[in-house]
Amino acid sequence: MKAENIWRHFRTVTRHRHMVILHCCKAGLYWQGLGHDLSKYSPAEFIPGVQYYQGTRSPNEQERQVVGYSLAWMHHKGRNKHHFEYWTDYNTETHTLDPVKMPLRYVIEMFCDRVAASKIYNGADYTEELPLAYFLRAKPRRRIHPETAAFLEKLLRMLSVKGEEWTFAWIRHYLATHETY
Repeated sequence: MKAENIWRHFRTVTRHRHMVILHCCKAGLYWQGLGHDLSKYSPAEFIPGVQYYQGTRSPNEQERQVVGYSLAWMHHKGRNKHHFEYWTDYNTETHTLDPVKMPLRYVIEMFCDRVAASKIYNGADYTEELPLAYFLRAKPRRRIHPETAAFLEKLLRMLSVKGEEWTFAWIRHYLATHETY
């Protein structure tokens, strides 16, 4: 484990988290933003994050390549409700894990998270189309509730066409007038 990666990983995680906090505030989810991704500072996630740090993508991807799975990711998704992977449950009819429709506020946080991750990992090359492109690339193999996927895609398309300011204003209005999607 490289000592300089401790600081680099801490800085990346913290910059990302602060950007999500800012985005959640723009969306009207102030307290939820403050709690975003705190588990990334736990030893179960932080140590592998340092060990597999690259700076251009999630360390979880590198951990998967090296080990075949990511313990850090399994820890993370089990504690953070803004990940659609958290929202699965056992189906007694099919005896499989099936996606569950996410509550509205966690879908909004997931949107904020994806936009922030695109900004952090793409830096000066970020465009408002990138979060949608990333979402669409993985769409065929993602197991997410269809209504959740459709709403998230709607927000990402809105961002790519109307821009960030307009999209966050729309989200604030939507949250104030709707309980679900």
